[in-house]
Amino acid sequence: MNTETLPPVAGATPTATRQISDLPGPKPWPLVGNNLQVRLSRLHQDIEHWIDQYGPMLQARLGPNHLVIISDHELITGILRDRPDTFRRPSRLADIVDEMGIQPGIFTAEGASWQNQRRMVMASFSPTHVRNYFPALLKVTQNLHRRWTQAARQRTAIDLQADLMRFTVDAISGLAFGSETHTLESDDDIIQQHLNKIFPALFRRLNALVPYWRYVRLPADRALDRSVKEVNAAIADFVAQARQRLQDPARRERPQNLLEAMVVAADAEDSGVTDNEVAGNVFTLLLAGEDTTATTLSWLLYLLSRHPQALKLAREEARRVAPRLDAFTPEQMADLNYIEACAHEAMRLKPVGPFNAVEALKDTVVGDLLIPQGTLIFLVLRHDNLNEQYFSKATQFEPQRWLDGQGVSQATNAKRISMPFGAGPRVCPGRYLALLEIKLAMAMILNAFDIEAVDTPDGQEAQELMSFTMTPVGLTMRLREMSTDVAQAA
Repeated sequence: MNTETLPPVAGATPTATRQISDLPGPKPWPLVGNNLQVRLSRLHQDIEHWIDQYGPMLQARLGPNHLVIISDHELITGILRDRPDTFRRPSRLADIVDEMGIQPGIFTAEGASWQNQRRMVMASFSPTHVRNYFPALLKVTQNLHRRWTQAARQRTAIDLQADLMRFTVDAISGLAFGSETHTLESDDDIIQQHLNKIFPALFRRLNALVPYWRYVRLPADRALDRSVKEVNAAIADFVAQARQRLQDPARRERPQNLLEAMVVAADAEDSGVTDNEVAGNVFTLLLAGEDTTATTLSWLLYLLSRHPQALKLAREEARRVAPRLDAFTPEQMADLNYIEACAHEAMRLKPVGPFNAVEALKDTVVGDLLIPQGTLIFLVLRHDNLNEQYFSKATQFEPQRWLDGQGVSQATNAKRISMPFGAGPRVCPGRYLALLEIKLAMAMILNAFDIEAVDTPDGQEAQELMSFTMTPVGLTMRLREMSTDVAQAA
């Protein structure tokens, strides 16, 4: 292979001087590689520990995969910007998704299919489009307020992650599909129960040493099949309802939700998007929109509860900028700069996705390393976030580092290194919606309640659980109702 002709990614040297076999890394065991040296539920932490031992670029073997692990943010940015031409999501991911019966969407799409779906999804997720459906998001926020008011009055501890996932399911269902699922008003919502099984199962199968389910179907596998079937049926119903509504020419001219906008875009001449791909993106919205935003809110509330000064500043901003839940506006949410900084700081310290994985589509060079086609690369996103070389007080919760008033270079540096929504052409299309949901929920909470405590099961620091996303374990929240205008108005 002629390394002189290999295309370098951003930050790379023109010529490779090392091969993967030259990299340091943990010594693999026979047959299983390094699989038994990591815990799946703590995979991100074990890999971060390897980086501390072996440096920012190392090799490892997880089952049949000989992979490269990279934590240098500049190399990671270059790789992410070089998608989809030189790198793609792991082909194993698309295979597992297809095998599970999940319709293909933008998350696993590649090539021309990804480009077609990206145009459709980006149009649907435009800030202008999302702003048009602000009333739907506000209604869901009011439902969360009612649920938590009842908990505060009854002095009941709130299962934080579960309630916030209800909030995000309702928000996505109302905004994206024009359907009210009312999970906040029920403790036994079927869709949420099914969704809660699918993401963890996908993570387990992606990292399984042996694909046993292809040969032996355990009760958990049969339950997973039923969950996927139920969610697929619900999505088919969403799409059918949207097509029925779009028989009205006026509505087709001005779609009322994201799903309708996707259907209209898919129906356009030469869109290249099929109904199956529309359904796949509905599935992606349900899965990704539920878990990621809810988890970020959980971590944010946990961190604020442990930093009284930051909590005080966030509360003061909410009560100054957006004091009444019944009168929240998109403009008010846009002006919640400190609360947004708190969200970005929470995502820096506790990113929902602390690592990403890509696969090389062709021979290339990363830094000084020759990467053959088909190589799997783990991109460890959090390591540099916690590095004193790049952030002062790197392990501390310091929201002001995201504000330009604290120094443009500091804010710019933070945005360049911390990449919770990814980077490059495949940056998360739902980032605007996610931040809007976060600010709506936080403005409501900070106006209507005092946060008495966010507790962990053992009273120690919150444990991180890796299950496709990095969630906190067992957080409960206790609130005290405030006698304010916002509480009365809601």
